[in-house]
Amino acid sequence: MPAKKPIVVTNGQLEQLQSGDYILTPDLFNRQNESGGALVKGTPVYVPAAGEIAKAQANAQATMKVFGLVADTSIADAAAGAVQTDGNLIATTGEWDAVTGETGGLTPNATYFLSAATAGMLTQTAPTVDGNFVVRVGTALSPTELEISFGQPIKL
Repeated sequence: MPAKKPIVVTNGQLEQLQSGDYILTPDLFNRQNESGGALVKGTPVYVPAAGEIAKAQANAQATMKVFGLVADTSIADAAAGAVQTDGNLIATTGEWDAVTGETGGLTPNATYFLSAATAGMLTQTAPTVDGNFVVRVGTALSPTELEISFGQPIKL
């Protein structure tokens, strides 16, 4: 069965949603990348200032509060893009490999945590070093789909 595209109103005219376009929903926010580099799909981000995002990391209180995961294929530095805060995020295995350091995408049924070692990365291993934070980000449903479910940060 072919995929169906939603009908949207553009300048008062009905049309199909075009490839690459998306509808902002309560769990999808448009934010400005202020990380100093491009952010790839699936990157966990925090909010350093109103309307801005940067790579989250579980090694400091200032950077450990995950706002969401990058939903666009890539957000260039100083550009705006979509960040997803809830629901299921689907990405290619290669896109997930870029933010997990793994190969073959996500591991189904595995829980993913914010990395304390590297900003903007997810890991299956929760941090264990004193002063770091354990921040659950979600559970893999398949090699390409992560159910976003942020846990309350726990300081070690």
